[in-house]
Amino acid sequence: MPLSLPLVVILGLCLAGWFLAQSRAMSVSAGDRRKLASLPRQHGLNTVLSTAIPALGLILVWMLFGRLFSDSWLANSPLVFQGGVIAVALAGCLWSLGRIRIDFRARAAAERWIKGLLIFASTIAILTTVGIVMSMLFETSNFFRDYSWTDFFFSAEWSPNFRGDSALGILPLLWGTLYISLIALAFAVPIGLFAAIYLSEYASVRVRSVVKPLIEILAGIPTIVYGLFALITVGPFLRDYFAQPMGFGESASSVMTAGLVMGVMLIPFVSSLSDDIINAVPQAMRDGSLGLGATKSETIRQVVIPAALPGIVGAVLLAASRAIGETMIVVLGAGAAARLSLNPFEAMTTVTVKIVSQLTGDTDFASPETLVAFALGLTLFVITLGLNVFALFIVRRYREQYE
Repeated sequence: MPLSLPLVVILGLCLAGWFLAQSRAMSVSAGDRRKLASLPRQHGLNTVLSTAIPALGLILVWMLFGRLFSDSWLANSPLVFQGGVIAVALAGCLWSLGRIRIDFRARAAAERWIKGLLIFASTIAILTTVGIVMSMLFETSNFFRDYSWTDFFFSAEWSPNFRGDSALGILPLLWGTLYISLIALAFAVPIGLFAAIYLSEYASVRVRSVVKPLIEILAGIPTIVYGLFALITVGPFLRDYFAQPMGFGESASSVMTAGLVMGVMLIPFVSSLSDDIINAVPQAMRDGSLGLGATKSETIRQVVIPAALPGIVGAVLLAASRAIGETMIVVLGAGAAARLSLNPFEAMTTVTVKIVSQLTGDTDFASPETLVAFALGLTLFVITLGLNVFALFIVRRYREQYE
């Protein structure tokens, strides 16, 4: 349904209402010796909000639920709907203009409109999360009607076959995801945290102004570039100088390749957030520790880091979630082989890679081989939720309390 005409009319009414409301407010003030309860521009803002929000809300409701009335006369009469939107906007504008009096608090009325918008935005965020979870739950329940949940969670074989008789065990994918993420975090967290400590506690202002932006550049590099770097440079280097001489294999695609490159990508997530959090620790705490005779390193270890621990745990959690959800680096760096192995120089794959592969191509959306992607996604969601709960426990257990 074309909406260009109603939008243009709404914009015109908002502009007209802005100037008319201010003019009317000044004329009301001129005819009364009392002072206006609100400024003219506040009356104008209230008129704009009263005009735009109801009309745009009507358009949004139609966009969300219009398909339910696709066979109704309203869906077949776009001019009627456009006229209704324009009428709502005009009614809101006239209603707001009619409320302008010497004692009318337009500022409070405008703030109520803004508060309603904020509540609406919060509700949309919550409903979006609920919708995502419910969609995964529904499709996962359809998957488990056609495939045994015991085979899915406890089978060590992943061999999808769209002709039937597939083995869809999650254990190899889950192992690859956790193995690669663990290597990435083991590489990124110490380097990122030490870099944050240096930048916040030891580096001069000049060094910090140069080094921190250089580290943050890593966060802006596309993951496909990291994947190509893993495929062309890191993978062959690890194969030629570590895997082959030590007898671990001859593949350039490996868990170690993807883990190291992913760790490089995660360094700015840990360092930048940890740096900001450490800088937020009050300087008085540092001065008090130094005044009691502690060295700088003791102050950092026993005062600054405990005070910043909740934020540092949050930074590590963000990095972990980023590692678990990464796809391109794994595809190009670790390969697509689903296997259970402790050898870090063998090719493996992750849950996200298989979600993409199962939903790519001309496949039957009702088959278990396709629906398994939703079960994999729901499993990742539960794992991430568990990480959040665990991080909350760690923060509450080790957080220092200060008065």
